[in-house]
Amino acid sequence: MKMKDLKKTWGEQKQHLKLKFAALTDTEVLFLEGKEEEMMTKLQIKLGKTRQELHQIISAL
Repeated sequence: MKMKDLKKTWGEQKQHLKLKFAALTDTEVLFLEGKEEEMMTKLQIKLGKTRQELHQIISAL
């Protein structure tokens, strides 16, 4: 998944992600222009997933 594709659908996807992983906060799923990699890294750490696993989870939402 490319970051530009993620940006287009992130509003809906972050809600599904928060439902699937209740421990996530609004701050952790906040998508800021230019900070996409930082957000993905925070999610990786919080969820204990690899980058590839995280992309698969988000793509499946």
